[in-house]
Amino acid sequence: MNKIKFNYLYRDASNYRIWGYEVFSNPQSLDLTIIESKIRESLIDGEFFDPQYWRVQALKHEDWIPELDHTWNAFDCIEYTDENPTTSISINEFLELISKIPKYW
Repeated sequence: MNKIKFNYLYRDASNYRIWGYEVFSNPQSLDLTIIESKIRESLIDGEFFDPQYWRVQALKHEDWIPELDHTWNAFDCIEYTDENPTTSISINEFLELISKIPKYW
């Protein structure tokens, strides 16, 4: 069974970047195109998300400046991987979670 690697990043006001990822199990063998489509439907402006609501590790620089920098992270891509899951929820559960987040932006 292939697992899904969700790659994302934090980009501060100076365009410095920190990269991160989560690995989800994929027990229903969902296709990458379906997963990416569902993720993109839940993004802010087609790119951003609030990691607090998405329940992934929040990425930000140590010298984070609240007056300049934001708390949103940016979606990069998804891919199949053989790495061990980094979370106990499956990709299907993750997609269900993010689809329920209100679009208040």
